[in-house]
Amino acid sequence: MNPTSDISFLASSLRFTQLRLLKNSSFGKAFLLIDKMILLGDKCRKYPSFVVQNNFMLRFGAQLVSIVFHPLLMVTYMLVLLLLVNPYLFGYNHIASGDLLIIRVFFSTVVIPGLAVLMMKFLGLIQSLEMREREERIGPLIVTGMFYIWMFYNFYKNPELPEAFTIFMLGATLGLFVAFLINLFLKISLHAVGMGGLLGMVVITMLLYSYDSFPLLDMNVHMVSLFMSVILACGLVGTARLILDAHKAVELYAGYIIGFSMQFIAFALLFG
Repeated sequence: MNPTSDISFLASSLRFTQLRLLKNSSFGKAFLLIDKMILLGDKCRKYPSFVVQNNFMLRFGAQLVSIVFHPLLMVTYMLVLLLLVNPYLFGYNHIASGDLLIIRVFFSTVVIPGLAVLMMKFLGLIQSLEMREREERIGPLIVTGMFYIWMFYNFYKNPELPEAFTIFMLGATLGLFVAFLINLFLKISLHAVGMGGLLGMVVITMLLYSYDSFPLLDMNVHMVSLFMSVILACGLVGTARLILDAHKAVELYAGYIIGFSMQFIAFALLFG
């Protein structure tokens, strides 16, 4: 049987089961929002090619969303959100006290891997920075994975850092390597893996490491509002990737499932 049809059937089955189970739950409608946005993006992808390709604003917006929510940025976003929600985990009173940690994480998980990818492009090892072909992703995923392992090891050995962020760093690392293994045979959305991981991080934080709300500027933000915002971002990213014709819907669903589940597997491995 065709491996592509296998994963399509698996993702479709998981999606159907997930929607049935979540339909009447408190989070059910939120997850359904992702599903509806992906279906909307899939419809856009199936339009005659000249309709989407000639709609500059639509494609520009989709490209902008893809950049803002680039997979390399997810670990930094996780750290920023955790510092916003509960800076006391780090021994801080405010997120501003963690600026050096944010810079360190950003440099190690975004700047250095990004420079490595640029070097690969310069040397002709990859054809484009978008890496549309599976084969192009192997090198960048290995390089990024090595930095992720190094960061996790340092965080795990550092008693000054909270267990929560160590869990999320491990979850991101596991998600990256599972995506790497799948990418050897089938294409998968790395954007969806990253966003699924971010959503898993928010859910774990809501359940274990947060208060009901947290201060942001001059207002208090409820954790449910944060959860809904990340859900919306997940759907937006999926729609953007479909509009750009970078992925099929099944590749997005598989990415969300992997990214989300790896956060809980990381939690079980470290503190289960």
